[in-house]
Amino acid sequence: MSALLKSIEEQARALSAEDRARLAESMLESLHTSIAEIEALWADEIEARVSAFDRGEIPSCSAEEVFAEARRTLQ
Repeated sequence: MSALLKSIEEQARALSAEDRARLAESMLESLHTSIAEIEALWADEIEARVSAFDRGEIPSCSAEEVFAEARRTLQ
């Protein structure tokens, strides 16, 4: 670990939990697609799935069926 990185890490650890969380989020976003972009993509996907369901293009099943299938899978 470089001296600069060690210094930054020490400074980051001195931050409040909330500020450390913001910093972590910012650092992760710098490596990947931003969280805002990911949330927007999920919102689009949710809207598309709900619309398809409303049009009858996606089958549904009851909670009882879902849990029964889960129980069968776990056995």
